[in-house]
Amino acid sequence: MLEKNTEIIVCIESIGANGEGIAKLDRFVIFIPFALPGEKVKIKILKVKQNLAFAKVIEILTPADDRVRPKCKVFNKCGGCQLQHMKYSVQLKLKAKNITDNFYKIAGINADVLPTVKSDYIYGYRNKLQLPIGIDYEGNTVIGFFAEGSHRIVPIESCPIHPKWSEDIISIINEYINKFNVKGYDDFTKTGLLRHIIVREIGGKFIICLVINDNKIENIDYLISQISDKFKIFNFYVNINNSESNVIFGKKFICLYGEEKFNEEEFGISFFAGPETFVQINSEIRRKLYDKTIKLAGNDSLVIDAYSGGGLLTAMLAKNCGLAYGIEIIPEAVNCADELAEKNGLVGKMINICGKVEDKLKPLITSLNNPDFTIILDPPRKGCDLAVIRAILELKPKKIIYISCNPSTLARDIGIITGNLIFNEKNIVKNTDINESNANYKIEVIQPYDMFPQTKHVETVISLNLNNK
Repeated sequence: MLEKNTEIIVCIESIGANGEGIAKLDRFVIFIPFALPGEKVKIKILKVKQNLAFAKVIEILTPADDRVRPKCKVFNKCGGCQLQHMKYSVQLKLKAKNITDNFYKIAGINADVLPTVKSDYIYGYRNKLQLPIGIDYEGNTVIGFFAEGSHRIVPIESCPIHPKWSEDIISIINEYINKFNVKGYDDFTKTGLLRHIIVREIGGKFIICLVINDNKIENIDYLISQISDKFKIFNFYVNINNSESNVIFGKKFICLYGEEKFNEEEFGISFFAGPETFVQINSEIRRKLYDKTIKLAGNDSLVIDAYSGGGLLTAMLAKNCGLAYGIEIIPEAVNCADELAEKNGLVGKMINICGKVEDKLKPLITSLNNPDFTIILDPPRKGCDLAVIRAILELKPKKIIYISCNPSTLARDIGIITGNLIFNEKNIVKNTDINESNANYKIEVIQPYDMFPQTKHVETVISLNLNNK
């Protein structure tokens, strides 16, 4: 019988979706982060629940051939990366397998998943730095990443998946904190000034934003002067967030240095970038993913870009297709998309609609009286609202292109779209009567992209064609 704090030796048999090693002992399945298949390890049991157990590695007795030395000093303490101990070629295979397994387990689909498109840069690839600033147990202000599953900050001086400039920013902020005795935000007492530092690099320009828990900050000119010694082209914002929630940004941004927005270009589309602009964090993989999406859409006469955000992909589609509509719920993002259309001469070819996809999609298609359309879905991690999928199944677009960062919600939504899963108001169940000939849609391609090397996360593009039964 396994009990908490038991120390035992096990052999790792397989690997889980989060990169954790899996061992079996009697009736128990044991999940062990940072252990690899083929390894013999000494472990300590941390938690037991029915026939499942969770443990940590105490000692690796026989390392696997696929094990490599992590570059990060706080790997396995910080919650940012899960796979630095694993050869990159194995990471790529794991991510494709994770998608395959989710499709089979969740939707009953034997998915033909293509090999994961690798990132040429497996370290230093992130164009965005986002770090909490808080208080440690001794009351010192610290900058770092949250430990896995907690609000305890693991202090860092550098991070290998970020470029060298991130180290400069951390050093500058730490020097400012120490010189002026500025306090980080205490999540328990809700006091302290500094909450987050967020930096985005776009085309060699830097958007730097310091989130504070007050309406004012002292000695900010000194901080800006220190940044200007290291960074040539940047703007500097403070964002005021005095709420007690975990939301990073408050509503008020104040630009204290530089141009409010920078101009950038992607796929021939010129756009403005500010502190809230969403751009995929791996620039190289973003270009590959968008290029694939545009090629899959072809030169269709009508494309609907659901969950369109600031409209960058919508503009790319409008440039290549006959007419592109973007649907987005956030008014500020829709305003940005309208500016984008005007800036790139796409007025009339790119039309942006503010509202929920489930509310706007059907009236839009009905008004256009054009059943021959392609829809792009790029929802948040939670996937599509069921009302969106209902509307899609009713409207029957000829092609669906789904972009996802979450294999489980992707498998669920695609299962419902194809008919492998049946949903009602209470639950979702597998359809035992489905086969390839009577499916609603046929899967054309499932292509993973390694947007996030060294982590468990993966981006996927899937294309489906209407099955004309």
